Amino acid sequence: MTLELRETAPFAPEALELIAGSEAELAALYPAEVRFAFSPQELVDAGVRFLVAWRDGVALGCGGVAPCAGYGELKRMYVRPEGRGSGVAPALLARLEEIAAGLALPLMRLETGADSTAAIGLYAKCGYRRRGPFGAYTENGSSVFMEKPLG
Repeated sequence: MTLELRETAPFAPEALELIAGSEAELAALYPAEVRFAFSPQELVDAGVRFLVAWRDGVALGCGGVAPCAGYGELKRMYVRPEGRGSGVAPALLARLEEIAAGLALPLMRLETGADSTAAIGLYAKCGYRRRGPFGAYTENGSSVFMEKPLG
C-alpha cells in the first residue's frame, strides 16, 4: 500500500480522469466565472510540473506546480474521495513544494474556493497562510489566496 508519486503528462489518461473528477466537484460548488483551474493544454503551455499519486495501481490524486516569476503556483490539486484522509494530498503537496524549491522558487502560492473548507484546512495545516490576490487574480468574493515560504 505504498504511495507512489509520478511526474505525468496532463494528457495521460489517468491525469485526464483525475482532472475530470476535479472539474465535476468544482462545477458543483462554484459558478464558471470563479473557477480558475487550468485545462490540460494550459498546464502544458504554462510548463506545469504535474504529478499523479498512485496506490496499488490506482491513480488517486494529482497536482502541479506552475513556475512563475518569484513563486510557484499550485495547480489542479485533487484527490479522489476514496483517497482522502489517507495521506495522498499532503504527500503530493510536499513533493510539489520540493519541485518548486528545486526550481529556486522561494514561495508557493495558491488560489482555492471559499467553500473548499477541507482544502483550506489542509493548506493551513501544511503551513500556508492567507494573503491577497496575486498574479492575474482579483478579489471576487469566492476565492481564497494562500502562500507558504519554501526553504
